[in-house]
Amino acid sequence: QVQLVESGGGLVQAGGSLRLSCAASGRTFSSYRMVWFRRAPGKEREFVASISWIGGSTYYADSVKGRFTISRDNAKNTVYLQMNSLEPDDTAVYYCAAAPSYGDVRSPSTYKYWGQGTQVTVSS
Repeated sequence: QVQLVESGGGLVQAGGSLRLSCAASGRTFSSYRMVWFRRAPGKEREFVASISWIGGSTYYADSVKGRFTISRDNAKNTVYLQMNSLEPDDTAVYYCAAAPSYGDVRSPSTYKYWGQGTQVTVSS
């Protein structure tokens, strides 16, 4: 079993930055894909960004492209999400998830392991 724990959320003004971390423990595999989703109030869970454990290939939602950067530290089993130029529409609970590198990267159903989430609030 894999456990995921997110941290780094908080309150920030529009235009500011935050860095989220997702620490993985338990059984992890280099073939896994790591991903960030978010869920805003009254909205469905939305794909944000993903990264492959091997090679580090990345994929971003159009809404965050150019503002967010996903990265990983394989030795620490940790994935990061650097968020710059934050906007009020970025306000959401952000979740880290993991799954084998197979299936639709944008679909929540692809991922079998989830963290508890960390709140990000962007004020105008």
